[in-house]
Amino acid sequence: MLIRQTVENNGSVGGMLVDTKDAALVDWTEPAERLLNPVTVTDRPLNIAWIMSPPGRESGGHQNLFRFIKYAENAGHKCSIYFYSTQSLVPSVRETKAMVAESTAYANVSASMHNYDRAVGVPADTDALFATGWETAYPAFLDASNARRFYFVQDYEPSFYPLGSEAILAENTYKFGFHGITAGGWLSHKLSRDYGMTCDSFEFGVDKTHYSVTNLRKRNEVFFYARPVTARRAFELGVIALTDFAQMRPDVTINLAGWDVSNWDIPFKYRNLASLDLKQLNSVYNRCAAGLVLSLTNMSLLPLELMSSGVAPVVNDGPNNRMVSDNPYIEYVQPAPKALARRMAEVMDRPDAVDRSVAMSASVLNVNWEDSGAQFNDALRRAMRG
Repeated sequence: MLIRQTVENNGSVGGMLVDTKDAALVDWTEPAERLLNPVTVTDRPLNIAWIMSPPGRESGGHQNLFRFIKYAENAGHKCSIYFYSTQSLVPSVRETKAMVAESTAYANVSASMHNYDRAVGVPADTDALFATGWETAYPAFLDASNARRFYFVQDYEPSFYPLGSEAILAENTYKFGFHGITAGGWLSHKLSRDYGMTCDSFEFGVDKTHYSVTNLRKRNEVFFYARPVTARRAFELGVIALTDFAQMRPDVTINLAGWDVSNWDIPFKYRNLASLDLKQLNSVYNRCAAGLVLSLTNMSLLPLELMSSGVAPVVNDGPNNRMVSDNPYIEYVQPAPKALARRMAEVMDRPDAVDRSVAMSASVLNVNWEDSGAQFNDALRRAMRG
């Protein structure tokens, strides 16, 4: 059983990601003068500041964020990164730079990196200031800069918490008046509809240098994205479904990856792959016919990556997933354990499984991150014109 840890911090209650002093100072119900007449730019590259929590080696959200910082730099913009944290022990900027440089999962950016100091803020010549997670929206709101405020939104973060203070503080950030640029269309639709937020979106992509079909034989393994520490990935629901699947197809090898699950009681035989390096994923995927990927908020990046490797993604049905990708090779299923198990068994038993794996990989051949980067830069350019 997991027990939430309360970390020692500099200015937050119960280990919250936001400094409570920052939360107390933000009154989004009253217009903030510096936000009413932000910078407009029509004819030159931008100075962009990004406020983010300190990145971790296996943080997919940060990896994707760095990808788009790189696309901004490729478009000629100058970027700087500011780390915001309430923890008393913050990783040093030097150590963070080294970690990012050593990781194959992080884009190689030119951006300078700093710890964020609200008393100093971002430089006065900053044109665009990005919040990148709900906690960073607070310092972005309070910053004295006249920069135009943006919100790089990768998920609906209020759902990360039980209904309470953190959920409402996260939800409030969608009312700050920032311009949202969201990962996929579901978030853009939701934030515009529910909060009146001005939003653009970019589509998900696939890095073909990492994911491709290399196995043209029938596959007898399956994959489960197992993240018991991330509630929105519905780990328990997946385990229940796979327990049924293991009874239906005891001959099939079940691979669990995403977290070390050795301390969890899982009632079927499985391979605990824990956290895999990016370079290892394609080899694992090419052994698998089906991949169970559950996401209760914004869709995971995995379904498109799995398809690129010829794996049929079995995904819980819902607008949060369908509005991101309606690819016909995604196996959308109602989130009932037996229904998920049956669909995985059906995938295993298809007589045209090999041909289908090639076809699904081809279906995402033109789905690339470069197009997503162009969508991001187009949205940024339009918004900066005011």
